[in-house]
Amino acid sequence: MSSQAQLLPNGASSSVDTRAVAAKPLWLRALSTRAAAILGLDIALFVTFTVQSGGLFATEANVQSLLLSATEAILLAVGLSMMLGAGIFDLSLGANLVLSSVVGAKLMLAVADQTPDGNYRNLGTVVVVGVAGCLVTGMLFGLVNGVLVAYLRINALIATLGTLGIGNGIAYVISDGSDLAGLPPQIQSNFGLLTFGVVPAPALVAIAVAAAVFVCIQFTRFGSRTLAIGSSLRAAERVGIRVPRHLLKLAVLAGLLAGMAGFIDLSHIVSTSLNGHASDALNAVTAAVIGGTLLEGGKVSVLGAIWGAGLAVILQAGLVIAGVSSYYQLIAVGTVLILAVGMDRFSYMRRERA
Repeated sequence: MSSQAQLLPNGASSSVDTRAVAAKPLWLRALSTRAAAILGLDIALFVTFTVQSGGLFATEANVQSLLLSATEAILLAVGLSMMLGAGIFDLSLGANLVLSSVVGAKLMLAVADQTPDGNYRNLGTVVVVGVAGCLVTGMLFGLVNGVLVAYLRINALIATLGTLGIGNGIAYVISDGSDLAGLPPQIQSNFGLLTFGVVPAPALVAIAVAAAVFVCIQFTRFGSRTLAIGSSLRAAERVGIRVPRHLLKLAVLAGLLAGMAGFIDLSHIVSTSLNGHASDALNAVTAAVIGGTLLEGGKVSVLGAIWGAGLAVILQAGLVIAGVSSYYQLIAVGTVLILAVGMDRFSYMRRERA
């Protein structure tokens, strides 16, 4: 540790302190992140709604319901966060979930060989076909989005707004406008509502997926290229990154997560839910942005997306228990989104001025 003398323009010497500044402890840096702030807000809301409901909000059954609801929100928010990291957007994730679940349910019903007493001779085949149908449909939906955005250069908002309508329309056509029921109840008992302690099995799947995406973004070349494209598209092209191909991969991966959420939705309620995902895109955007993922690209916060998804779920469930109309729930989530984007823009402008 020493000081280094530098010569000023007037000939005088100045001693410049070149000693390294000690880094903040890891726990202090973690507490100062946006994700930590959102987690604190989640806890505050949970405590508030618990007190307001006389403890009903904190019951084991309600906590499990919150975790199940958060499972699909986390998968969609993580998928959207990856895309935002590269500077592209996807409004169609909710429609992708719905279409994937309808195709998966249709395939399960088509191959099911049910006995008169209600059992299935080929239960394993039915489940595998259903899972494959959901995942493949999700990926194909993402592939279409990727081609439109990456290769045809259509604005991502316009392209995914269009595929949102197309995806919902196809889902209604395939299902004749009504929810598909009669799926094997075993997918619910053996997965959808299966719990380990208080944690449902689907929530563990979502956590594992989020952990894998975190590792991918933070420690792999794929993640580095994603953030590089979001930071500067032209610079990424100059260093040899095949941007269209990479954006296509991101869209397909986000579609895969939407398809996964589609099967989880089937396993939870043992039927499709055509009208139950109208606000999924809103919740995913809210979760990703309020968690610290930049709309401009170049930064992804997977942990923030998880806590952001939890915020939307806790807020909506708390308002339900409080007896607030569903219309006001949408207003509340929309307000949170606007505040999150406002905070994001304010931080971005500060960084630009600095």
